[in-house]
Parts: sequence; C-alpha cells; structure tokens
Amino acid sequence: MKNVKAIIFDAYGTLFDVNSAAEKCKSKIGDKWESFANYWRTTQLEYTWLRSLMNRHKDFWAITEDSLDKSMKVFKIDPSMRNELLDLYKILSTFPEVKEVLQNLKKKDYKLAILSNGTPSLLNELVKSNNLDNIFNDIFSIEEVKVYKPNSKVYDIPIKKYQIKKNEVAYLSANTWDVSAGGNYGFNTVWVNRSNNIFDNLDYKPKNEVKNLKQLLDIA
Repeated sequence: MKNVKAIIFDAYGTLFDVNSAAEKCKSKIGDKWESFANYWRTTQLEYTWLRSLMNRHKDFWAITEDSLDKSMKVFKIDPSMRNELLDLYKILSTFPEVKEVLQNLKKKDYKLAILSNGTPSLLNELVKSNNLDNIFNDIFSIEEVKVYKPNSKVYDIPIKKYQIKKNEVAYLSANTWDVSAGGNYGFNTVWVNRSNNIFDNLDYKPKNEVKNLKQLLDIA
C-alpha cells in the first residue's frame, strides 16, 4: 500500500464479531441463534440508514436496543434475555487474529484508528474489554457528525483530523456497502471477506480483498 499513512478499521463485523453476543446465549436461544443474530444485525443497519435518510438521528446504542426489541419479537426470544444480550453486546469478542495483527501494525509507522457507527463510550468499552488499549491513535465515532455511514461526512472525520489526502488512507471493512462508500469517497479500501461473500454492485470494486486481517500484513 504505497503512500498510505493511516490504516483505519470499521469496528462492527470487521474487528468485533457482532454475532458473538447471541452465540454466548445459544444454549438458551437454541438452533435459531445464528438466524436471530443475523436478523438483529440487519435490522440494526437498516435503522441507521433509515434514520439518516429521515434526519431522525438516534445514537447507535439506542438503535441497537430498538433493533433487538424487534428481533426478539420476530424470533420469539424470551423477553427476560434482553438485558443479558445487551450487556454481551457491549463486550463483543474480536475475531481470533485481530489482536496479533494490530500489535504487528502498531510497530510500523502508520496511524491506526477505528471509524465506526458506535458511540464513543461503546467503542472504548469494546477496546478495553478486548485488551486493545494503547493500540489506536484515535477512535472516531459518527457521533461527531450525527449521521451514519455511508454518508461522506463520516469518512471526512479522519481526513480532517490527520490533514492527509484520501488516497493516503487504507480503509478496512467487512461490510461491502461500507467498502464501496469508502472507495467511492477516495480511500484505498480492503474488503475483509471472512464468509466468502459476493461483493455488492455499487459502482466500486475494492483494490484488495483478504480472508482475514492476517493477510493485511502481506500488503501493509
């Protein structure tokens, strides 16, 4: 990645496993836990997009609660599990390779940052609970601009902070819509395709695709 000065990561689904909260409750939820987790995540994202379009902003934690409430009704999950699932969402697990890769990148001369829909307090708790303290130069939240990805105002945040060019950023996300938005904005994007998915048709194709973050070390 020539001329890259900052490596910026999406958080949810890229560094942190959004299904890990439901997975930790699978003995109570049963075989439908994964379908439930996927529905919760999809609803959560839909609410961020719809609220941005309607100019009716709620922070990510409130949206996480709203989307959980709907998902629990759809999948007939015992309402008494609500607080347990929310508490687990605050301490989502990282994917297995994340910590080692970040520690290796930290030794190189890059700015390392998170750029996420999450609130500052949520993101800080995730970083702390996974022992990733002192890794990141910055943890950027969309709360600075009060609109969700894929709005370009979000991708402006690190550019303004670091006073660098768009093509001096390597941006990593597991979400194809986020990769497309970052790429159309001007970032060098890397798609983290852990599930062997098909990329969306959004007038952009990523320059790099990896199966997990370890492969990033080969190109960084």
